[in-house]
Amino acid sequence: MKPLLLSLAATSALVAAAVPAAAQRAKTPEPALQEQLDDWFRTAARRAPGEWGIAVADHQGRLLWAVEPTKPMIPASTVKLLTTGYARSVLGADARRSTRVLGDGRVDPETGAWLGTWALEINGDPTLERAEDGPRLSDLAEQLRDRGIAQLTGPLTLVSASGEADAGWPDRWERRHRGRIFAPLIGNLTVNSNLITVSVAPAAKVGARAVLVGAAPEGVDQLVTVTAKTVAGRRNRLRLIDQGGRYVISGTIGSRAGTRSFARASSDPKALLQVAWAAALAKVGIEWVQSPAISTAEHRAPVVLAEVRSPIFDSVAAEINRRSSNVGAELLLRWAAAGDSAPAERLTAHVRQITGDYDGVSLVDGSGLSSENRVAPITFVSYMARFPLAPGGRNFPVLLPPNGAGTLSRLGSSLPERGVVRAKTGTLGNVASLVGYLGRQDGVLLVSVIYNGSRVWDARQAEYDLFRRLGAEGVVIPGDSLEQSLGSDPER
Repeated sequence: MKPLLLSLAATSALVAAAVPAAAQRAKTPEPALQEQLDDWFRTAARRAPGEWGIAVADHQGRLLWAVEPTKPMIPASTVKLLTTGYARSVLGADARRSTRVLGDGRVDPETGAWLGTWALEINGDPTLERAEDGPRLSDLAEQLRDRGIAQLTGPLTLVSASGEADAGWPDRWERRHRGRIFAPLIGNLTVNSNLITVSVAPAAKVGARAVLVGAAPEGVDQLVTVTAKTVAGRRNRLRLIDQGGRYVISGTIGSRAGTRSFARASSDPKALLQVAWAAALAKVGIEWVQSPAISTAEHRAPVVLAEVRSPIFDSVAAEINRRSSNVGAELLLRWAAAGDSAPAERLTAHVRQITGDYDGVSLVDGSGLSSENRVAPITFVSYMARFPLAPGGRNFPVLLPPNGAGTLSRLGSSLPERGVVRAKTGTLGNVASLVGYLGRQDGVLLVSVIYNGSRVWDARQAEYDLFRRLGAEGVVIPGDSLEQSLGSDPER
């Protein structure tokens, strides 16, 4: 595959017809840069044979160097960059997601019993019960206690401000992914990203049952039965078996084996929420006389008895991108789409509006997990050039992980300092992509590299090497650098 270098000035009319407006003006790269990129690609294509799509542009989106820049390819999790921009443009940088307890009734002043109906309004907060900094169900319970409520009676009734208080998988996710740790059930009913973790340690005596020593979120221990036995030695043969939302830990664990932890996607988020809510109420001393079933109801607007809110949008989005959370990205998309039945179509329309490119993007989810997504490399660089000027685009690069952090932790070496790169990775079984901003002394580069093929690990190392070469003498990207540069460009 021969690089489409922008010494192709003679074909500028063809380029103008094929790429979005932000990248139509070809800019001849410095000879040293062109030689550097040529040399890099020769090595990359040899190490990882397959389909490559690459666009390197200046901060205005003018192409400097490219390989198949207009070819739509499978982008994997780099789609999250676009989802973040869309959601921010709709919701704003300071938006928060609420979880509330709603009630219609009164407190018995003598017993503290709530006399009337109550419901938990759950709205798909990706941070709810997140261990690091998310709002907690126990915070809601504390507010109920502060109102004088000492007892709740009845089933856990779930409502949502938009759509159903339930969870499912995006239609276009492949079945082979569904239910894996990176692809849990997703919807307004989301608690701890609909994941559970449990930890088991050997008992003090050989032959005794192993001990459950940790579980998250709080209350999950009520769903876990341990049948595993402690045996002599260091080896363990433990299994976590999902029995329809309840879990059995079976097998053996060595007396000197230490603690073993499991993480799983919950197959029954309603059961997960029920035990988590029960634990939160018990923690603050509220008695819950439960009915056996969980019910759902139409959303109503009685008194708000308690409310917790997520961190602001920018904080949530930055963490989702840092961890490349699929559930988080899908929840951002649904939050922005406000109950629309086709949120990915809205996302696609947003990208087309920003870039002016209708052929280079077609998205079916917000996380990039589906192999049906398609984005051309030039579409990414056009979006990165234009979106900082659009509503909601201010300081957009800071929502992407810096080199040395999160999914870019292995890009920490050979770069002067953290923040020279702000980018998003994407990985599937046949995809390695890396898209983002790179600060240099002569200006910010926009880089989009997508590989579709079987040599994913080799392609990823080559992509890291490209960013290291281009950023070897790089500078930290100020949050508003692109906004200032683009705003002063008389040609824009």
